[in-house]
Amino acid sequence: MSLSNNTHTHTHSPISNPQNPNVSCHIPMTAVSVVVPMYQESENVSLLLNEIVAALSSEELLALGLKKFEIIVVDDASRDDTLEQLILFKQIQTQAKTNTNTNIHLNLTGLISSEIRIVKHLANGGQSRAVISGVRHAKYDWIVTLDGDGQNDPKDIKNLMQAVKNTEDWILVAGHRATRKDSGLKKISSKIANSVRGFLLKDDCPDTGCGLKLFPKKLFMALPKFKNMHRFLPALAKREGAKIINIKISHRERTRGVSKYGVMNRLFVGIVDLLGVMWLVRRPSKIESIELNNQNLAEVE
Repeated sequence: MSLSNNTHTHTHSPISNPQNPNVSCHIPMTAVSVVVPMYQESENVSLLLNEIVAALSSEELLALGLKKFEIIVVDDASRDDTLEQLILFKQIQTQAKTNTNTNIHLNLTGLISSEIRIVKHLANGGQSRAVISGVRHAKYDWIVTLDGDGQNDPKDIKNLMQAVKNTEDWILVAGHRATRKDSGLKKISSKIANSVRGFLLKDDCPDTGCGLKLFPKKLFMALPKFKNMHRFLPALAKREGAKIINIKISHRERTRGVSKYGVMNRLFVGIVDLLGVMWLVRRPSKIESIELNNQNLAEVE
């Protein structure tokens, strides 16, 4: 969280970050951590989590080599009953694992093979801080992020994962909502914001605001952390030498809850952040290096 029909074969050999040969980029995707930031999304909790479980339990992902996954939901100090709904869902998951005869209408196979984890913010920090918290708590090497409003379709996760197979790049896969299901004003504001960011940052991403993305945890942890960084992930990843791949994905209308973003959020609030990221991307932090040892010392001399 992007549509790709290409079929590849897994390779398990380590591949180096082109900006830093000492960092292995290619990690077998046998497990993923799905990070879902939520703020006052109580009506979306059960439906969205069940959709994620079903999507990650599909035969297509088993064929891609996925064996296990966790879903980390970060409650960003919601004032509604989002946290209560998350706790209830986790309790149902626990019951389903211990009693397969229970009459609970859930994807039991998926829930039994997965883990639901809840991270609670003690104060509201915004979407970026929620994503940062979720990734830091993640125990697997690959991270999927998607929004908690239900507009990203979890079925598209497999398309992002297919794009990573057999790649030889330090990579970030970004969803591209080619057909937006939003109001006209929201679509216009997003289009302008994406155009401005793309022109100034050259981030190779037409829809950086899309919440559905896939990347290695190592890559994310190497990025500078700040409020609103989620809007600039492609630019920041590219600064670290990552290749950006955009995959067309579906987009759904918001049927529950209320949007937390508007024109002011997209066009004006992030100006200072944009200027800061412009400064950052023009000052890459990594250069290629090698460690001299007995084998290559003679070659240097």
